[in-house]
Amino acid sequence: MRRVVVTGMGVVSPIGIGKEKLWEGVREARIGIDRIQSFDASNLPVQIAAEVRDFNPTDYIDKKLARRTDRFVHFALAATKEAVEESGIDFSKYSERTAVIIGSGMGGFITLDNENNKFLAHGYSKVSPFLIPMILIDMASGIVAMEYRLKGPNFATVSACASSLHAVSLGVMMIKQGLVDVA
Repeated sequence: MRRVVVTGMGVVSPIGIGKEKLWEGVREARIGIDRIQSFDASNLPVQIAAEVRDFNPTDYIDKKLARRTDRFVHFALAATKEAVEESGIDFSKYSERTAVIIGSGMGGFITLDNENNKFLAHGYSKVSPFLIPMILIDMASGIVAMEYRLKGPNFATVSACASSLHAVSLGVMMIKQGLVDVA
């Protein structure tokens, strides 16, 4: 069996964006849970959450792609960018044998909610033609693969809170079995 090593990591979290910010927040015992600010939660029984704040998708992707993708894809691209930069991997050598596997418990929920509100208020003609692609969980892995011109397997895992661990485990398994060189 082949040996597997982690060469890069990327983080988008409520405590901080980027590995260093997360670690700094952990060392300072910062808490990422607070009152919900991204929408009006005043009528809900629960009004606290672990939201990612101060995140600008155009720091990582162009405006057009940001408009056509959900926030969870923005997070995937930001974390991937950090991991790829840290790894130093030249994907031109591995594009055919690199797997992109991203785990997410839920896809484009923000987009689904926004488009549903448009539908209820104005009818189907105001719903984005990008609705379905924007909410699919494997849109994150697909966009990452396109951004980095990767041609190996790409898919998403959906296993609730274990989704990311599931994705990493599948990547390890694929490398060990010689199916891919990078995941």
